[in-house]
Amino acid sequence: MFQYVTGAEPKTWVPGPYPGVQLCVLHRNQDTGGLCVLRKFESGITVPAHVHAQASETVYVLQGEWEESGVVYGPGSFFHAPRGAKHGPHVARTEVLSFTVFDGPLTVA
Repeated sequence: MFQYVTGAEPKTWVPGPYPGVQLCVLHRNQDTGGLCVLRKFESGITVPAHVHAQASETVYVLQGEWEESGVVYGPGSFFHAPRGAKHGPHVARTEVLSFTVFDGPLTVA
């Protein structure tokens, strides 16, 4: 049996670290502060270049079109930014939904 399970019931969305970004927390590791989240980006928003000083970020795009450095990525695209690595800016060309894992607390700088 899995140690933690969340069902298919409707989830609660909360504001993310930038306007136009929402998070649905699926799991929070109480020991590390790490998170597994669904992230929703409104169409047209730009997330500025930033750093996560306390966590590596791993992203799998579920739907939508995401642009970074002139390249457009869609469903099935996978990204990883090691802790402390600057990444972005990210542009949501359409509404984007991703599954994202932070292996430590979600902070941005």
